Amino acid sequence: MPHDPTAIRNVALVGHHGAGKTTLAEALLAATGSIGRRGSVEKGTTVMDSEPEEVARQLSISSSLAPFTVNGVKVNLLDTPGYADFAGEMVTALANVDLAVLVVSATDGVQAQTHDAWRAAARLGVPRVIVVNKLDRERADFDRVLAEIRSSFGAGVAPVELPIGHEAEFHGVIDLLDDTATHYDVPAGGAAVDGTVPPSGHEGPIPDELVDEEHTVHEQLVEGIVVGDDDLMERYLNGETLDYAELEKSLAGGVAAAAVFPVLCCSAASGVGVDRLARLIEELCPTPGSRTPALAMAGTEPIEIPADPSGPTVLTVTKTFNDGHTGKVSLCKVVSGTLQPDAVLVNSRSREEERLHALQSLSGHTASSVSGAVVAGDFVAVPRLNGARTGDTLSAKGQSVTVLPAELPPPALHVAVKPASRADDDKLMSALQRLCDEDPSLTVTRDDETHQTILGVSGEVHLAVTVERLERKFNVHVEREDLRIPYRETITKPAAAEGKHKKQSGGHGQFGVAHLRLEPLPRGTGFEFHDEVVGGAIPRQYIPAVEKGVLESFAGGGVYGFPVVDVAVTVDDDKAHSVDSNEVSFKMAAALAVKAAMADAGPIVLEPVSRLSVTIPDDCQGDVLGDLSSRRARIVGTDPADTEGYQTVTATVPTAEITRYAVDLRALTGGRGTFSAAYDHYDPVPEHLMASIAKAEDS
Repeated sequence: MPHDPTAIRNVALVGHHGAGKTTLAEALLAATGSIGRRGSVEKGTTVMDSEPEEVARQLSISSSLAPFTVNGVKVNLLDTPGYADFAGEMVTALANVDLAVLVVSATDGVQAQTHDAWRAAARLGVPRVIVVNKLDRERADFDRVLAEIRSSFGAGVAPVELPIGHEAEFHGVIDLLDDTATHYDVPAGGAAVDGTVPPSGHEGPIPDELVDEEHTVHEQLVEGIVVGDDDLMERYLNGETLDYAELEKSLAGGVAAAAVFPVLCCSAASGVGVDRLARLIEELCPTPGSRTPALAMAGTEPIEIPADPSGPTVLTVTKTFNDGHTGKVSLCKVVSGTLQPDAVLVNSRSREEERLHALQSLSGHTASSVSGAVVAGDFVAVPRLNGARTGDTLSAKGQSVTVLPAELPPPALHVAVKPASRADDDKLMSALQRLCDEDPSLTVTRDDETHQTILGVSGEVHLAVTVERLERKFNVHVEREDLRIPYRETITKPAAAEGKHKKQSGGHGQFGVAHLRLEPLPRGTGFEFHDEVVGGAIPRQYIPAVEKGVLESFAGGGVYGFPVVDVAVTVDDDKAHSVDSNEVSFKMAAALAVKAAMADAGPIVLEPVSRLSVTIPDDCQGDVLGDLSSRRARIVGTDPADTEGYQTVTATVPTAEITRYAVDLRALTGGRGTFSAAYDHYDPVPEHLMASIAKAEDS
């Protein structure tokens, strides 16, 4: 482990699913000697994708960490999922690194999650480098993809490399900073060889056909670099030739300021450019100590915590997973201080002490012991922190600080699940809670009204993975069921009725008569009860029983079977018996009166309405507005979004119409649309739908 944060680099690979991030991570680890041979995504043998759900889908589901060393510097490489359902993993990773390497496919170009990753990194202030991968593939086109990158991400995009060769003939990279070319000996056709180490490049001539282009782009790059440095600008304008070290230092400064975004070339499969990428990561990535301090709360006071190895010891739990051999493992980042083995730290959430008995280094899910201390800026795995959850802060006694976690995307899809058997029922909630500890993007709630267990997930794939993990890790099986919508019922006109409850069974009987008037109230008022009984028709102690009977009847459902709201009830006459009357009698009488009066009061069904905010590309606006119209939505407004070329549509829409909106919006926008929804109010259900809703609930 490094003893100095300046010898640490923290980097996340981000981008769209299928851009080749996991294969690139494997190539970087092999090219730098961290692993002896490359694994394969297709065969499920990579370091990063080790979960059975990942192997089966050939899809990264969670972020994985693996370090490699280049030029004596430790690089902590985080491989993040590119699928939209697991964007929370990407955001958490970005919040804990100092450089985002945005991987773009040379065949597919800039895609939906390319934009998402860029926006997330920009929001968090993370410097970015762009890597055009898969340049050896059929239909690979560096110039086209570079144009897309410039169009999408604007000023600051600066190619620092050019590819040598097209598609299967891609075999080298031109360095635009020092006007040199690096060539690679690759297999025929550029195909990857499983188990091999990526080839190392060797310097060679710039091909004649690229000399003019290289010179032009070199001049453009130098001009872009010196703009931010007055001294270099003056020397450049005076005709002085600037050396590589000066240009690289200035470029690194622009990267650190998130003002310059270098574009690099490689093929993770053939290995072309991978060794150069490893070196450039080390050279361009800011050190932990040079970055903006972490934001935290000390009690109610906001503070900043720099990555200072001599500062107080503060850790954040960035990820939690259950290993089959060692049990629970917490991946932590040392935010400040120097962590010693057997340290005792306090969890700021639970206020409980945690002893960190063993410190480990992770490469994927493979752990190795760490004997020495771990300094600020580095990552460390700690087994058996049983009270810690993802997002928790651990600090020295008396420090009591909480590092503010990254804001994760809210669940886009809510689904109801039920245990498949009684044995599953006994274990379900505890198993779900343990999954939530591992996956903060997953939420679990119990709806007391509908008596359903509701999972908040990011999409259908996230749901499927959650269900599979429940079965594999905890032997808990669940079934999906329709989400019940919390409809309500109210009345539209006044009505009155008398309820009479009389029962004789020998000895004392039951007798109670209650006359009630029902009147509609404004929406959202709730319930009002008025006592207008005069003349002592019944003893006063029975009036509360009447009110209780009304409330229980309303809660049990009206004509359509839904809880009744926004109704004023007035009791204006009663009859009692000196011997047979009691509270139960008047509760029953009130319930009978409510049932009779509701039938004559013009009952209607109310449905919950959500306020929906949808951010979509301009070219999708017509399709999305048409779809919203088909969902009975009312458009509130359309405004330009923060991202250029996007619009934000605000609408109110019945909640029942958007239970699967995450899936449908993704299909409508090619994965480029996002939305948020929150309860807004209740509205009457159209008359032609009331019967079908009541029938569905009965079934």
